Amino acid sequence: MTVDVDVDVDVEAAVAALVGAYDTGVPCAPLRDRLLPAGDVEAGYAVQRATVAGWTGAGRRRVGAKIGLTSPVVQAAFGVFQPDFGVLFADMAVPDGDEVDLAGLIQPRVEAEVAFVLGVDLPHGPATVVDVLRATEFLLPAIEIVDSRITGWDISIVDTVADNASSGLFVLGDRPVSPATVDLRECGMVLESAGEPVSVGAGAACLGNPVHAVAWLASTMAAAGDPLRAGDIVLSGALGPMVPVTPGAAYEARIGGLGSLRTRFSAKPGQGPSAEAGEGL
Repeated sequence: MTVDVDVDVDVEAAVAALVGAYDTGVPCAPLRDRLLPAGDVEAGYAVQRATVAGWTGAGRRRVGAKIGLTSPVVQAAFGVFQPDFGVLFADMAVPDGDEVDLAGLIQPRVEAEVAFVLGVDLPHGPATVVDVLRATEFLLPAIEIVDSRITGWDISIVDTVADNASSGLFVLGDRPVSPATVDLRECGMVLESAGEPVSVGAGAACLGNPVHAVAWLASTMAAAGDPLRAGDIVLSGALGPMVPVTPGAAYEARIGGLGSLRTRFSAKPGQGPSAEAGEGL
């Protein structure tokens, strides 16, 4: 994606603010109206690309992408009518059932998603649903641990795009499922903590069907000259509202046709402020 950045955009300062928040665990002030013009999504992606380039140059390994803003309610709140995306790295992956150290996060939230694992490249756009289904080697249930480097989750579309689509960590199930065996639109989801539902939803909440979200991502990244590749993990977007993490709590997600997975968190709270539950990113 070619970005025409305004002269008032301070990409270097925005990158420094976000990386500083990552390194210190202390969130930074919103970037919009301070370092990036409000509503300038392309400037947000310029910051994201610069940050990702720095990370990959330092040795982090890209393993895929995540899609955010797949809920029409959230899109309307941000005043945009398309999803956004960020980059997944290998060091973001948490094994199913393992404990997550809250000291490494700022203000985490959890949401349940469908993960697509690609078996072939998707280099051409626009990508169709058929292209995505043919390219998908298998599906897995997933829990995304989203996080924001912006104080109090006070984010706009520009802030979250610049902040790698508010990426944190992710957990994947370990039982591959063929996409031919799952009705991705109708698959129900429940996310529980201490045996009580804290978020419920279905595939239809994710752009009508998670495969639609992946087709959008494949088309967008192909047009940008950075297409999805065989082996990539794609987190397709939340199936229900995201939930702020409670220190010491465990969360289990069950997705119809895909199975279940779980994660738990250390009792030590993160350094950033919490916030009320919201829709998925």
